[in-house]
Amino acid sequence: MTTTDQRPLDRQPGTGAPHATTADATADTAGGGRVWAVVAAREIVVRLTNRAFLVSTLITLVFIAGFGAFSVWQGSRTTTYTVAVTGTEGRQLVERAATSAHRADDKVTVVATPVTGEPAARSLVDGGSADAWLHQTGSGWTLTSADDADLALRTAVETALRDSALERNAAAAGTTVQSLQQGTTLTTTRFDGQIGNSGLVKGATFAFALLFFMAAMMFGQQIAASVVEEKQSRLVEILATAIPLRQLLAGKIVGNSVIALGQVVLFAAVGLVAVSFTEASTLLPTLSTAVVWFVLFFAVGFFALACLYAVAGALASRTEDLQSTTAPMTMIIMAVYVASFGLTGRALEVASFVPIASVVSMPGRLLAGDAAWWEPVLALLIMAAFSAVTIVVSERIYRRSLLQNRGRLSWKQALTARD
Repeated sequence: MTTTDQRPLDRQPGTGAPHATTADATADTAGGGRVWAVVAAREIVVRLTNRAFLVSTLITLVFIAGFGAFSVWQGSRTTTYTVAVTGTEGRQLVERAATSAHRADDKVTVVATPVTGEPAARSLVDGGSADAWLHQTGSGWTLTSADDADLALRTAVETALRDSALERNAAAAGTTVQSLQQGTTLTTTRFDGQIGNSGLVKGATFAFALLFFMAAMMFGQQIAASVVEEKQSRLVEILATAIPLRQLLAGKIVGNSVIALGQVVLFAAVGLVAVSFTEASTLLPTLSTAVVWFVLFFAVGFFALACLYAVAGALASRTEDLQSTTAPMTMIIMAVYVASFGLTGRALEVASFVPIASVVSMPGRLLAGDAAWWEPVLALLIMAAFSAVTIVVSERIYRRSLLQNRGRLSWKQALTARD
């Protein structure tokens, strides 16, 4: 038995010749239910061929690489302090200070230069040939400089003076310095046995927050602007006759999410390479684990944000309305950015399980060694559930508001509108 295609055909104006509808043609071109993939591919191509996007990405990469190079250069620099002294005792104190300074930081060197008196010492200090003048007064030793003496130099000289005084006093008391200092050693540990690095934790958490802020704001605003431009130009009305709005939304979200995630991964990879050349390279395994979790949280969380931004574009009737419709997302992103380095203790622990906030908070806690292995898994599942609910609700609002042209809509109006 022969089957006949029963699809309705339109007639060519003026000829009466039938032709397939636009929706059928699009479905055939896109491969039926894979229309969203065509839309996603178009979004990706548009972003990758946008000169402003490429330039901003390149500038950011250069900045990350440059910061890493600066850190390497800064870490390899040797700081030398020259101290003017009069007499043998002053020179011995400076030599002891040099030993103390080098023990605290192997990039710090202290050297002594002999002078005959105050005029010569002032001349060296004022001329920049010496950093300070160490000399005796009626109340003891004095370190005189043109401005405030650097903390490293002052600490080294103070340590040398204290050690010298302890040796003299111990000898006078018939004992040793070691006996006097017995029991004064302080060892710091943590209950979880982790070896922390607060500087690295703060720096990496700030980097996570900055990456999240940049990607969410830039790509979110692009999604909203793209949606409202299609709505304002009435192009979406043509698209709606060709493809389901659900697939149009899915394509926009997937396309922009792929680009956003790719950019974040690229920035993170360059950052890890830069860290590998610094003194923090010993902590690279821990940092890499935190970066992987950050990428996972970002990938799941950005889907929810992308949907919300698409809804913000659908609620607007013109580009000028975006500032109002995207305000809730902007506040969320700013709150996550501020909370990433403003919360501590129990508040940070709670935030690491709150969707969107956990994108930055949980990787930061992992880096600090404050989270058990199951905590990021649970937080990621909560984030996934939140994103799923957000996608379902956003899709409904998007469909009900995209074709509305009676002015800017509120979230409540869009939710109660009919399909």
